[in-house]
Amino acid sequence: MDNIPYLSLNKFLRDKFGEKVIKLSVDAGFTCPNRDGTLGSEGCIFCSKGGSGDFAGSRNLSITQQLKQQKEMLSKKWNSAKYIAYFQAFTNTYAPVDELRRKYTEAISFDGVAALAIATRPDCVNEEIAALLSELNQKCYVWVELGLQTSNESTAQFINRGYKNNVYSQAVKLLHKYGIDVVTHVIFGLPHETKEDMLNTVAFAVENKTDGIKLQLLHVLKNTTLADIYEKQPFHVLTMEEYTDLVCEALKTIPKNVVLHRLTGDGNKAELIAPMWSADKKKVLNLINKKL
Repeated sequence: MDNIPYLSLNKFLRDKFGEKVIKLSVDAGFTCPNRDGTLGSEGCIFCSKGGSGDFAGSRNLSITQQLKQQKEMLSKKWNSAKYIAYFQAFTNTYAPVDELRRKYTEAISFDGVAALAIATRPDCVNEEIAALLSELNQKCYVWVELGLQTSNESTAQFINRGYKNNVYSQAVKLLHKYGIDVVTHVIFGLPHETKEDMLNTVAFAVENKTDGIKLQLLHVLKNTTLADIYEKQPFHVLTMEEYTDLVCEALKTIPKNVVLHRLTGDGNKAELIAPMWSADKKKVLNLINKKL
């Protein structure tokens, strides 16, 4: 797959570390300002009860225990010596710096961890946190994943994102100032967005000099505000043809040095309401690569 016309995360990490690097997802027990009452209590309308960390470990276990459990589970598929400790669930910079330091340090101390990935919100990154990440970046490769989702301010308000685009831009600049790579989450298929809206979001992330992009199809999941909206006022969900065409078009506009961390995401099949075709991730990826 090294002849694909974009820089995949797999190739990027193989080039960087000389071998396959696999992701171990943890739930560090954080919450989110969009859930704890600071900004709101419902969260973003598409966000699952697991805080978009449905495949992470259990927060009832320590960071080390979760990493060990994930390693054992994935070792059946990959016998690798290097791992990414991925803080996935909820907002992973939303805590006092001392707590962040303790949890991040525990993660990178786990045998074989070569990288630390932190999913968070742009409005939950500050100078003190960026300085901590810079310090850890001297010990292992660190990147931060920011949930932009859309650059359309009206859509952002509709999905209850809770911050303006300029907050994202400021967070990217701050992280870059401290030498931290940024990966931007983008969702295709948000209600009432046009093809132009979606491609504009990719362009906005590129203009802000994102180092990586995660493309995600909108999943309507059970027990979310989005599911309630979809039931009462059904909106168009992308077909497989529409989504794969959009991804291929977006890839043509993304510079070759920007790492594509994901072309489509996994929805929890037990929770998925729509679109059902997205449950077959392999088929979706095969179609994208065929079109490319």
